[in-house]
Amino acid sequence: MKCGMSEECDNIPKRVLFVAFPKSKMLDLVGPLQVFTDASVNGKPCYVVTVSSPDGGVIRTDTVLPVSTVSLRNGPDTLYDTVIIVGGAGAFTAAKDPDAIALVKEVVHRSRRVGAVCTGAFVLAAAGILENRRVVTHWSECSELASTYPSLQVEVDPIYVRDGHIWTSAGVTAGIDMALAMVSEDYGKTVALDLARSLVSYLTRPGGQSQFSHLAHSRFREASDRFNALHAWMQENLQSDLRIEALAAAANMSPRNFSRVYALETGLSPAKAVEELRLQEARKLLETSRMPIKAVAVKSGFGDEERLRRVMLRHLRISPSDYRDRFKTI
Repeated sequence: MKCGMSEECDNIPKRVLFVAFPKSKMLDLVGPLQVFTDASVNGKPCYVVTVSSPDGGVIRTDTVLPVSTVSLRNGPDTLYDTVIIVGGAGAFTAAKDPDAIALVKEVVHRSRRVGAVCTGAFVLAAAGILENRRVVTHWSECSELASTYPSLQVEVDPIYVRDGHIWTSAGVTAGIDMALAMVSEDYGKTVALDLARSLVSYLTRPGGQSQFSHLAHSRFREASDRFNALHAWMQENLQSDLRIEALAAAANMSPRNFSRVYALETGLSPAKAVEELRLQEARKLLETSRMPIKAVAVKSGFGDEERLRRVMLRHLRISPSDYRDRFKTI
């Protein structure tokens, strides 16, 4: 039986295999690697950890530090409790390499649980392992993952997503969150909490990855140029009445036609676009000014502090004051 699936395995460390590729992002690897390495119960290690790559040997990362790996072609009979696919630029290359994908499929078949850190999700998706599953990746790559693999249910905000025995995490440091959650599942919350404290990390991070993203910027950039002038006008008039009638008039269109065409061109309803622009402005003011939150709400067009708070909690799962504490630059 596979380790983690029988009583005989309960008293021995669980085997964890990391699969990395040349030009992997170092923190995608070493963050969760440190979690599994440090996890212990009564002074005994919880996991035996191995780092692999398709061909083995020393591989380059996105930093000056190389990583020594074993070959995925070795140990064909080895069973693993958990296999973690590392993200970074190398993951995109691996996702297009039939040989690498075949090796990943084979090792995943010999594991109880599989996870992907950040863009490692693209490798699992290319291997057909994520079909019809809920997944997440780095916020900047969510739309690309969704369009490339339409069967996936890509979620933008979660720090990590578990769908059955398949786990995927958001960008970079989110791999630590996912690894801590795996430790909690394996050995209990107390063990995971003590480990998180030793690493000076959250066991459960407040909010989702949207608080770190600039999705509003990206979505407007990806829209056609047709409404560039309108968006500039909206940005300058966030405190004004920006209901559909006003926007349609500014675009020299009828309200009905404007609403239909705008949604087709941008992928957003006019009301959602206004809300995102206002949220974008509020985030900027919270980050770069000492303006009272009530004034931020007025200047960004939300009108009052409570409305701003509700919108931020809905979109970012964080309050204005907590957002400022975390991201202020002055």
